Formats: sequence, C-alpha cells, structure tokens
Amino acid sequence: MGYKLLIINPGSTSTKIAVYEDENPLLIETIRHSSEEINKYPNIFSQLDFRKEIIIKALEDKGIKISDLNAIVGRGGLLKPMVSGTYSVNEAMLEDLRIGYQGQHASNLGGLLAKELSGEHKLPSFIVDPVVVDELDEVARVSGIPEIKRISIFHALNQKAVAKRYAKEMGKAYEELNLIVAHLGGGVSVGAHYQGRIIDVNNALDGDGPFSPERAGSLPTGDLVKLCFSGKYTKEEILKKLCGKGGFVAYLGTNDAREVETAAKEGEETASLVFEAFCYQIGKAIGECSAVLKGKVDAIILTGGIAYGKTVTDKISERTSWIAPIVIYPGEDEMLALAQGGLRVLRGEEAAKEYR
Repeated sequence: MGYKLLIINPGSTSTKIAVYEDENPLLIETIRHSSEEINKYPNIFSQLDFRKEIIIKALEDKGIKISDLNAIVGRGGLLKPMVSGTYSVNEAMLEDLRIGYQGQHASNLGGLLAKELSGEHKLPSFIVDPVVVDELDEVARVSGIPEIKRISIFHALNQKAVAKRYAKEMGKAYEELNLIVAHLGGGVSVGAHYQGRIIDVNNALDGDGPFSPERAGSLPTGDLVKLCFSGKYTKEEILKKLCGKGGFVAYLGTNDAREVETAAKEGEETASLVFEAFCYQIGKAIGECSAVLKGKVDAIILTGGIAYGKTVTDKISERTSWIAPIVIYPGEDEMLALAQGGLRVLRGEEAAKEYR
C-alpha cells in the first residue's frame, strides 16, 4: 500500500484540495468562493474555520476519511526567509502564519489548515517550498542602497519541482546541475540554480525583474521616484501599478497572455511591441543568470502557464538557446509538487526541517 496524503492550496477566491496515493491523484478539486463569501471575513486568519468546514465536507462527499491518510501537506505562506525543503508545521510556524509575518496572503492558511485537520488524528502536517525560500548568495542581496536589501520571494515550489524533475530525467542529482528556471505566469521569476541552491532570483511578488501580465517589473528608478512624488497617486495606487495593474494590464487592459499573443499575431501595433518586450525582458534576465553561473549552465527550463504558448517559448529560445539547451515544462503542478515534498519525508528520502 502506498502513502495517502491530503494536499491543501488556499487561494484568494478558491481552495484547491487533492488526495494522492503516492504520486497518483485520487481526487483533485477546486472549491470556488464568491466575493460575497470571502468579504464576510475581516482578514485572512478569520477564514480558517470556514475553509476547514468546506474541506471536510468535500472529503465526506467523496467518501474519503482523514483517518485513512498518512499526512496532510499545505501550501506555505509569507513566513520568515528559509532554505528549501519540507517543513513540519510547528507552533512557531503557526504563530507567524496567524500574524502574517511578511504579509497577509491566502497561502498563509495552508499550514494552519493542515495542522487543524491533522490534529484529531495525530497525522504529520507539512508545508513545502513556500514563496519565501531564500538561498541567495550574500553578494546577490546588495542593492546599491544600504537601507534596501534584495530579497527572495518567488515561485519557489514550481521552480524547485521542475528543476528536480529535469535532474531525475537526466539521471543526475539536482545538486550536480547548474540550471536557469524561468517561471512565466501572472508573475515572472527567473532563478539561477547552482548545485541545488537558487543563488539569485528576482523578487516576483513586488514585480522586480521582467514585467508580467500584471506586474510592472524593474523600472527606471528616477522616473519612479518622480511619479511617487507627483501628487497624482496615493501610495496604495502606486503599489497597485507595480503589482496588479502593471505589465499587460497597464498597456493593453488584459492579463491574458493568450489575448496579447493573438493581438500581436494580428498586427495590433501596441500588442506586438509589448509582447515582443515581454519575451525580450525574460531573455535578458536569463542572460543575467548565465553570468551569475559564470556561463556554466546545463539547461534553461521554461515553465508556468504562459510556457504553453509556443510563440513565447520560441522567441525566448531564439535569444537564449546559445547559452544552454532549452527544456519546456508548461504549467505549474503545485498539488503534485506539494505531495512529492511530503512523500520524500514519509519515504525517508529527506528529513523534515524545523521552522524557527
């Protein structure tokens, strides 16, 4: 008999759940929440019981008993910076998830829900590679202004999962390889993976690096300061321009990369330029990571939802295939990645880390 795990991935308007027996999905379900339901709650933490009851009901409807599981794995939230791995949910983590140590986000509920649902049955509860995974070299933290440090917040779960997948397919250990992974989604993160560590990556949460469907990316600093002090915008409006209303949304009024690609193919002038710039900036970021790795790159991996688009991957490949072979793993199978993190601990392949 294999190991059975419940996977919980809370989003702002949905709760994704899955049950895996080893790597085989027995259930994958996305429970949608209306804005009316969510708006009843003053903050993220107050949604805990609401989401817990919904998960219990969904499992009961499918005839799945929590007592039959071997572990519960939740999506990690905005915790303290940490090295990559699978972490046991402990009291220190629960406290930081409750208060939102680095901010409030629905993913903070992942570890809380895993612990709540596992408690009665004394099951192990874990989180895996949250967005705050931080393995940066010290030199990568230097920004140019002492008061500002570069920080690591990015698509760690998917970046680590596809890097390990590639290593397995090559018959090598992840720790033997130098890889560049570009995650292309609502946000874009491009990471330099050096022998098992992501030693440099852009802060995708704040929109650093290449612009994306919703994020502005790195901007001309002086002009940004002038915009901030122009008197035209509040602090909140500026922050929204950087993350939420930047990128494709700012130029074209849509965050759908497929719509932008179609408009570009049809010759719409602004769409064509913005689409080309999107691919250009990702290629440029990959080039920067190749310098970080001193030109010793085993492969460049393109992943995330936008990597389904052949035109995008072709354009990026044209600029970067001279560096290393291009590998495309479209989409982001977060549920499987979370399950695999839990399985590695249950199988004794790695020890669960302790959060402090």
